[in-house]
Amino acid sequence: MQSMSHQIAALGTVPMALLHSATARVVAALSVTQFIGWGSMFWLPAVIGPAMAADLQMPLPMIMAGPTVMLVLMAVTSWPLAPIFERRGARSVMIPGALLAVAGLVTLAFAQGPLSFLAAWILIGLAGAGMLTTPAQIAVTEVAGDKARQALGILILTGGLTPTIVWPLTGLLQGIWGWRGAVLVFAALVLLVCVPLHIYALARKPRASKTVQADTAPSRIDPLRLILLSSSFAANGFVTWGFALTIIILFEAGGLTPAEAMLAAAVIGIAQWGGRVLDFFAGRYIPPLIMGLTGAALFPLSFFFLIANAGFSATMGFAVLYGVAGGITAVARATLPLDVFPAGAYARASAQMAVPLNLAFASAPPIVAAILTAAGPQAALWLALVISVFAFCALLGLWHLRRKDRALANIV
Repeated sequence: MQSMSHQIAALGTVPMALLHSATARVVAALSVTQFIGWGSMFWLPAVIGPAMAADLQMPLPMIMAGPTVMLVLMAVTSWPLAPIFERRGARSVMIPGALLAVAGLVTLAFAQGPLSFLAAWILIGLAGAGMLTTPAQIAVTEVAGDKARQALGILILTGGLTPTIVWPLTGLLQGIWGWRGAVLVFAALVLLVCVPLHIYALARKPRASKTVQADTAPSRIDPLRLILLSSSFAANGFVTWGFALTIIILFEAGGLTPAEAMLAAAVIGIAQWGGRVLDFFAGRYIPPLIMGLTGAALFPLSFFFLIANAGFSATMGFAVLYGVAGGITAVARATLPLDVFPAGAYARASAQMAVPLNLAFASAPPIVAAILTAAGPQAALWLALVISVFAFCALLGLWHLRRKDRALANIV
């Protein structure tokens, strides 16, 4: 009993150590701004899409393509932002990013047709590149030092609840003020909450920037490791984002009732949260690459399980495996670059990895939906299985390179 109490106390030391630090202030501020940012920019159409389509007299698929435009622009903009992150820090990008988000949301609220609708999502996409996920993770690493992995884990843990809270809130706002009023409320939140937090909470002179200025040559990023890590995360990201909007349809096509499909989808969300919690605590004892491999291995296992079995019980088992895999992988996407690349190269590596990741996220929903519609749920599951096996093999290749490095170091 005494040993167990010591272990429980040890698990709490990292969070408590972070509570009274500059890192805690940055993580708390970014947890709020990421919640508002993703909620206002990406998740809105899931609720207000039908009302927007009717009001703007546009097809619903065109309305739902707005977030795709956003993700594509985030992808193509991420690479040019890499040197700015590295030399000037995340704050210099996240403040104008939030202001662009305000402009994009206001433009969306007053859109009158396809052209103004597209203009709004272009602004929102540029804003996303400046303030969502990658910039926030870079901002955390600038102040967290050797606690960066734990700090990133907390940030990602809080972000897992965004759609759960944003969807009913958006529905409530739409019921009171209509879809345009709901968008304007979110624009006001970005202006009055996100912009001040980015100004006052983020580091003005981050450690990473000092390092880059002190060294004439930036830290080298090994191209093969960058390709392997990006390929693995982009492949699994294609699967998870592809199923994000179609998983209930897939369950119903597999024979579940609408109520059963909704319940299984809800279990995925709970399991994802559990996977993030598991990584947060187990990550103190298990190397990041091993945790990443664990998540990557659970993906093909979950798909094979659902292909080989049918019925509600099998679907619930799939939901648990798939959700835990997604939760662990979400943390690994943020923390593995810290383990694989030099500390001074985290900002550049993360920004470069964001290009294939966001392209995969953007292309996945329409492709998976088309396969599901044309060929059925089994074809979609087999495709997901093959892609997830590729993702695991790419990460396994990274692990093999790590072993070779250690073997060479021992010889020397």
